[in-house]
Amino acid sequence: MSRPQQGLDCIGVEQLQRVGPRIAARLAKLGIRTVQDLLFHVPHRYQDRTRRRALSELAPGEEVLIEGEIERVEGALGRRPSLKVWLRDSSGGGLLLRFFHYGRAQREAFQPGVRLRCYGEVRQGPASLEMVHPEYRVLMDGLAPLEQRLTPIYPSTEGLQQSSWRALTDQALTMLAASPLHEGLPAEILRPLGLPSLRDALVYLHRPPLDAVLVDLSEGRHPAFQRLAFEELVAHQLSLRRLRLAQQCVVAPVLAGTGALQQRLRAALPFRLTAAQERVVAEIATDLGRTRPMQRLLQGDVGAGKTLVAALAALQAIESGAQVALMAPTELLSEQHRRGFEMWLTPLGVEPLWLVGRHKGRERAALLEAVASGRGRLVMGTHALFQDDVVFASLGLVIIDEQHRFGVHQRLRLRAKGSGANSAPHQLIMTATPIPRSLAMTLYADLDLSVIDELPPGRTPIVTAAVPDTRRDEVITRVRRACEGGRQAYWVCTLIEESEVLECQAAEETARQLAEQLPEVRLGLVHGRIKGPEREAVMGAFAAGELDLLVATTVIEVGVDVPNASLMIIENPERLGLAQLHQLRGRVGRGSVQSHCVLLFHPPLSPAARARLGIIRSAESGFEIAERDLEMRGAGEVLGTRQTGAIQFRVADPVRDQALVAAAQQAADLIIEQHPDRVAPLVQRWLGRREHFISV
Repeated sequence: MSRPQQGLDCIGVEQLQRVGPRIAARLAKLGIRTVQDLLFHVPHRYQDRTRRRALSELAPGEEVLIEGEIERVEGALGRRPSLKVWLRDSSGGGLLLRFFHYGRAQREAFQPGVRLRCYGEVRQGPASLEMVHPEYRVLMDGLAPLEQRLTPIYPSTEGLQQSSWRALTDQALTMLAASPLHEGLPAEILRPLGLPSLRDALVYLHRPPLDAVLVDLSEGRHPAFQRLAFEELVAHQLSLRRLRLAQQCVVAPVLAGTGALQQRLRAALPFRLTAAQERVVAEIATDLGRTRPMQRLLQGDVGAGKTLVAALAALQAIESGAQVALMAPTELLSEQHRRGFEMWLTPLGVEPLWLVGRHKGRERAALLEAVASGRGRLVMGTHALFQDDVVFASLGLVIIDEQHRFGVHQRLRLRAKGSGANSAPHQLIMTATPIPRSLAMTLYADLDLSVIDELPPGRTPIVTAAVPDTRRDEVITRVRRACEGGRQAYWVCTLIEESEVLECQAAEETARQLAEQLPEVRLGLVHGRIKGPEREAVMGAFAAGELDLLVATTVIEVGVDVPNASLMIIENPERLGLAQLHQLRGRVGRGSVQSHCVLLFHPPLSPAARARLGIIRSAESGFEIAERDLEMRGAGEVLGTRQTGAIQFRVADPVRDQALVAAAQQAADLIIEQHPDRVAPLVQRWLGRREHFISV
């Protein structure tokens, strides 16, 4: 009896030729451990090396294949020594090849009369068109066949060249021909959509034919690309539905409350809740009164009143005899919540406990005892809340602020502190970073979504102006006048290249210059490389009014509430996305005085940067800005790869592929109902070890 053929999802990449431990480790960095993983690592762009271009027809910005004869070679000395090679072809055109890194053998191979075939980007040099470090080949006999297919370019990592990727995928495609992958989607789903089979889609994407439309492939619009994107969206929806079903098997405490504490808080407020706040309070109250754990994502723009809604939810839980935990990402934000909750709840007889990393020894032991005994009914803090020695007596509600700042495992560990064998606390997740509804439907389909889409009356809109950095002295004068008038200001230094070190150095240099130009202003500095306690102390001093000007990097994007701060300067705003600019702008405008945000940009602006700054100047709603940001930058950029636990799609893009989302949701329902045996393989194929990231 013959053994069943091993599936490509079970064949490790180590079984491919020329893949040893070092190459396998590099592939693992990209999540590639099996031949199936390799096949699903599709190219992110393509090069057309099937046609030669005459040198006389070239234009800057093109990536082209050219051939020519070496006319002359010259070595240039100076700060950056280079090798210059001039080519000429039969069209009469010429091109300069420039090499900054070259060896002796390479220099000797470049002799007048030698014919080269090169591929690279044409640039406008100081005196002529040129290619810098092109890929090249010496044509020994003067002739060589051209490529017969478009050349795929794969997302890579250090130590893996494109030639290696093509050699590896050649082997994987040969194995695919002998052992096709399991077709996870039923024919009745694929047929109406007109999508190709999985095998055909993979072959086409890895080795597109000569007649392939390059722009459709590169932009993900080709049916082969859409086939993979659709299956990934289906797998994602299946995983969310499995999570929903699992949640239905878990019991939560019924926290109906009496309403007495809530009514007393409402009566003490000097204002009435907005209609949006009332709607969300009712949604949360209904959830807390059920036996199924609440899993609700609360979105609200900066200043929309999410914290008050959270306080009313906490009172409903406390009235029912349960404990409440509120976790914030920083000690400063946590302390800000504590002050607000103390102001509201202490008169009601509810004294919040505050537990953070600075609490040590006897003080910490006393706090832990209060939590374990149940006397601490509302416990507020940072990541310190989910340490092993923190034990709750009856945790019924977990509130998490700025959820994207926490890793998924951190959130799950806190929720687990209120879990029994088959029980879990209710969970309310808050964010002031608006997530566009189209994206939320795709990424957070396992959560119920509440939106506070209305700001309290009386808030004065922030006046936003874009100013070139040639007028920097005028902006500094404006800061001086604001501080002389008793107001406070922020000066934000944004990312200089992709380096936190350089960003922090820029902030330090800016702080030094401003201190020289504004000697009468009390100035503080915070950035990511300053240790947490020191950074918190500076921000605390600013909040207390002991500093006039705070120079910072974007670490203050989510930060303190300083009503006296009325001026925000953002340097190089063209480097930031719309949502981040809106969050930074939201640090001001929290008091009764008119506030201003100055976008100090470095000209000239690209068309995209000009459009972004135009939008941030004219739009006030965070949700409108989030939608525009999503349109301009795509889901991956808006979510941000640095967000711990963020769901990252491999092929699909929730913005580009919005037209497929509804069909993917319907397909997931059909598969669960009629093909339940396909659920696990599809989820494993696309999410694998990442499935737990969805469990918020």
